[in-house]
Amino acid sequence: MDLDQVRRYLAGLEKRGIHLDLGPVSRLLATLGDPHLTYRTVHVGGTNGKGSVAAMIASILGAAGYRVGLYTSPHLVDFRERIRINGVMIPEEALVRLVNELRHYVTKDITYFEFATVLAFRFFQEQSVNIAVLEVGMGGRLDATNCIMPEVSVITTVSLEHERYLGRRLVDIAAEKAEIIKKDGVCVTGVTQRNVLAVIEKTAQILGARVLRRGKDFTARRRGKTTFSYYGINHTLRNLRLPLPGNYQVSNAALAAAAAEILAEKGMEINDRALIEGIESTAWEGRLETVGVAPLIVLDGAHNPEGVRALCRTLPRDFSYERLIVLFGVMEDKHCRSMLSRISLLADRIIVTEPQGERTRRLSRRDLDDFGLDADRFEIIPCVQDAFQRACSLAGPEDMVLVTGSLYLLGEIKRQGV
Repeated sequence: MDLDQVRRYLAGLEKRGIHLDLGPVSRLLATLGDPHLTYRTVHVGGTNGKGSVAAMIASILGAAGYRVGLYTSPHLVDFRERIRINGVMIPEEALVRLVNELRHYVTKDITYFEFATVLAFRFFQEQSVNIAVLEVGMGGRLDATNCIMPEVSVITTVSLEHERYLGRRLVDIAAEKAEIIKKDGVCVTGVTQRNVLAVIEKTAQILGARVLRRGKDFTARRRGKTTFSYYGINHTLRNLRLPLPGNYQVSNAALAAAAAEILAEKGMEINDRALIEGIESTAWEGRLETVGVAPLIVLDGAHNPEGVRALCRTLPRDFSYERLIVLFGVMEDKHCRSMLSRISLLADRIIVTEPQGERTRRLSRRDLDDFGLDADRFEIIPCVQDAFQRACSLAGPEDMVLVTGSLYLLGEIKRQGV
């Protein structure tokens, strides 16, 4: 298969849907000689912030001189974004070669995400990485990434999400995410809810694992609009430059730094310079990313209520604008009502659209009425390109156009060359 055929092959795997089960991926990895066990790993799970934390950890390790694999999901524009070594995406040639190699071993029960995960494991082995940082796709216990034996597990936050797969109670979701903790391992967490912490700590106790909590064992405090200080397990770093906008990125940076401190305890050479340089040089698309001015155009993948709440706290603090025009689109398994209700408190105008995909949530005027929202401030434009053009046409040079609700929506906007 050439590159175009490889992309079509991957798209075809998406039609297999989501099946949380470690059996198929474990068998495929065993057939390939368990490539994921040939290098050290860090596992990052949680509801929000896990992509940013994974990127920061990888950046710290790269600054320390290591060859670092980074596996994240979903991608925005190109599948290759998911698989990187020291910030560089997997080359097209390597992608084509490995897909052609691995597809001969794929059984009918292997899903798109499982295949992508195995592909990443194999590429990292081939390229002799020293360590790989892996972001959980969904949940934790049955996620395809949970075949590894990480040096440290990170659980960022826990809130309601993917209830169809993970459970309808917060403690059920917490139990799924806590399963990335391994026997005699170490877990770094930013979770603050008592009932969720109880689940994580009980899981760790059973496994003989150590739990380090943000706010108790380490913390970080914002010092200005773009600086913060880290008070860690063994280190204190003052007046670091915050690489990503949003107050919540201070918490994410603290989690990344704490994970790096654990890796240092386990023998990796990570000094203060690497911590500072790694955090300050982190780049991560789709998180309060400014892509245009006059009007200000900002992309943010706030894809659940907790993410939208954090976004709404950040906008008036970190940005200056007169009117806020929101372009919003989500997948069907999201808490659409809660998300729209929250963002409507800030927005002057909201345009609802439909990102491509079988799981897209299609909203109607009746839905808006059922949600108890002021329908006069809403427009529904299914075509993303038309919706984006409409949002920009409504904005004056001092206004903001905010694109949010789904990373898939952000990807479509980016593919338009924004």
